[in-house]
Amino acid sequence: MRKLILTLFCTILFSHLRAQQTQRLTQNWEYLKGDLGGIYEAIRPVKAGNPESVPLWENVNLPHCFNATDAVDPDLNYYQGPGWYRSQLTVSNPYQNGRTLLHFEGSGQKTQVYIYDVKVAEHVGGYDEWTADITAAVEAFRKNPLFQKQFKGKIPVEIRCDNSRDLEMIPSDLSDFNIYGGLYRYLNLVYAPQVSAEKVFAHASVDVKGALGQLKIGTRLWNPDGVDTVLVKVEVKDPQGKLVSSWKKELKAFYGTKDLWETTIKNPKLWSTENPNLYTVETSILANGETAVHKEKVGFRNFEFVKKGPFMLNGKRLLLRGTHRHEDHAGVAAAMTEEQIREEMVLMKNMGVNFIRLGHYQQSRIVLELCDSLGILVWEEIPWCRGGLGGESYKNQARTMLTNMVEQHFNHPSIIIWGMGNENDWPGDFSEFDQHKIREFMKELNDLSHRLDPSRKTAIRRCDFCKDIVDVYSPSIWAGWYRGIYTEYKEVSKTEFDKVDHFLHVEWGGDSHAGRHSENPDNALSQVKTGKGADERAGDASLFGGSARVSKDGDWSESYIVNLIDWHLKEQETMPWLTGAAYWPFKDFSTPVRPDNPVPYMNQKGVIERDFTKKEAYYVFQSYWTSEPMVHIYGHSWPVRWGNADEQKMIKVYANLDEVELFLNGKSLGRKKRDSQDFPAAGLRWMVSFNEGKNTIKAVGKKDGKVITDEITQEYQTAKWDKPAKMILEKVSEKEGIAVIRVKILDKNNVLCLDAQNYISFGLTGDGKLIDDQGTARGSRRVQLGNGRAEISIKLNNGKSVASVKADGLPSTFIEL
Repeated sequence: MRKLILTLFCTILFSHLRAQQTQRLTQNWEYLKGDLGGIYEAIRPVKAGNPESVPLWENVNLPHCFNATDAVDPDLNYYQGPGWYRSQLTVSNPYQNGRTLLHFEGSGQKTQVYIYDVKVAEHVGGYDEWTADITAAVEAFRKNPLFQKQFKGKIPVEIRCDNSRDLEMIPSDLSDFNIYGGLYRYLNLVYAPQVSAEKVFAHASVDVKGALGQLKIGTRLWNPDGVDTVLVKVEVKDPQGKLVSSWKKELKAFYGTKDLWETTIKNPKLWSTENPNLYTVETSILANGETAVHKEKVGFRNFEFVKKGPFMLNGKRLLLRGTHRHEDHAGVAAAMTEEQIREEMVLMKNMGVNFIRLGHYQQSRIVLELCDSLGILVWEEIPWCRGGLGGESYKNQARTMLTNMVEQHFNHPSIIIWGMGNENDWPGDFSEFDQHKIREFMKELNDLSHRLDPSRKTAIRRCDFCKDIVDVYSPSIWAGWYRGIYTEYKEVSKTEFDKVDHFLHVEWGGDSHAGRHSENPDNALSQVKTGKGADERAGDASLFGGSARVSKDGDWSESYIVNLIDWHLKEQETMPWLTGAAYWPFKDFSTPVRPDNPVPYMNQKGVIERDFTKKEAYYVFQSYWTSEPMVHIYGHSWPVRWGNADEQKMIKVYANLDEVELFLNGKSLGRKKRDSQDFPAAGLRWMVSFNEGKNTIKAVGKKDGKVITDEITQEYQTAKWDKPAKMILEKVSEKEGIAVIRVKILDKNNVLCLDAQNYISFGLTGDGKLIDDQGTARGSRRVQLGNGRAEISIKLNNGKSVASVKADGLPSTFIEL
């Protein structure tokens, strides 16, 4: 119990930090993969090259993840274990009797902090924020002769992170995502006055008519010295920065959370997905002549999940058009920069997203702030994901993470749902799997969430024996992928909708290998049994065994996925009872449980690749969900189509325009009107006869007098191919020291095998370096072909190299660079 209280104490000291003097600690860090024999190995004085200089550390910038590349290394299990970081800080706190703090926005998964050789804090949990107060340790070290002699007036800090496998921690290592290690979110050095606001709870609400807003302000002080009296001042400013209400009062020091003030705002400017109006709450704490200022953004909105009905925002029906997000990116894994996070969230909004489920853990404050400002509603959840239910320390971690998540993100108007768990019907970590015990703990978490925040709903996904506990339930419906065919989607959804009071469909879709296309994408559907539901079942993620299903027997082409998505979106327009649905996920992400996928260790269900490259599916969503004029011909990444001479082929155009005209090789094929219920491509499809060889395709539409166009070039191949016989390797481009090479598979007659899906492996020797371990179709040294070809990039390093490619059953081939 004492450990739990200590963890809570460390974890909740977070939100006031931005308002004080804060410095992101991004540079001048060293990292060591593995453990030390003792803390002295990190601080002993030694010159480079001496025997005592081992183990060797590498220079890194923060944020940094242990698993930046090995999470998608096709030849390894990703590293799970300890790692160390060290730096030397210049500490100069401007406040008399102020506090010096290290504020962690997230570190995985167990973290210990040292000042010189003194452990000052530790934390368990990889996704919530927490703070280490280093004030006393810094002052003590200043008195140490080594402060000047060895460290030249700087403060040595050492941090140990550890993502070792641990059954008594959440999330489970059976989860379909990596349990990353490292300082993979921002670390801040913070100077706070003697007294400050540890947390400000600003609860904004509005009546159904939107005429009267209420704002309740509570706070918790950070007052370790026990100062007797403080002056508290609160100012509320509207979205334009105009002061609309204020309050000031001198108070005796208090402990715990105290309700301070309640005010009303007449006719507030409402927060919505279209107009995300944000008010500013500025809380000032004055004590002993120093002032701490804390700012929060809030929004006035009301929402309702109508019983057996749709979702309402500010009194009007809103169809939740959603997706999901993991904190994961090519080349950095979880260590995404603020700029990368912003780019990702803007891509989502530009696709038409108004809702997101954050899978499956508390995410960076940057994400939530962007959801607030962009107008994206949020389901955020704790990482009780798969594996079963552990012992008391396991439960304590879940309770702590739920408390931290709710308190740390309480003020965000974007959040409407707190998630209690995901796939909690999935056993595996413990010999006992007791549904009754899982239900009891789910009830406990559900009650705790409602006590912490009565204003939001609770939810879980895929645990039918707990669906009556939470406010909102999402069953597992994967029509057209793990089970059934996608034309069953509406029927299956209505059946599940009728089983609960509040239904929200999160997770649907399927995998697509970027750059793979098909002339007959729906062939696999003929093998799939229908009428037996579309719920995901145990083993469905496997590519081996079991009954026919598209996930195992389909071609994983972008051509199939755009059809599946197209069908779902057109059906959602005719489901007036539907609250909404969220496509799984927005971006491909790494996972340790899918080593056999076309890009090994990648979940490839995203509508963009792991490096932000858009797949064709992105534009299908845009055509349904956005109003900014757009037109997109399917097949930008499909260089060669195939078939018989004079065979009719379909060209599909995805657009949100009323009418589109198509041109093939300069000749108009006529105009067609868009009708969302005319599947596929909302009626914007043409049957054409391609010329052998090169064909130019152009689509033209208008909106508000503005001409919108898209154009692509595709080859058309009529030559039939035999089985793969050989590979050719060629350099296709070179720019700024980066070469791109491409492998093609040919038959014995040198005809390109356009349906070849062999696994190939690139290699390199010499001065250059493969740009691999990116988790993308063009950034993996081992990858499955798309339409008989694959590419990878090479950093030449101003030298010479020999690149190779090999595949089982085919002669290896080489190219000099």
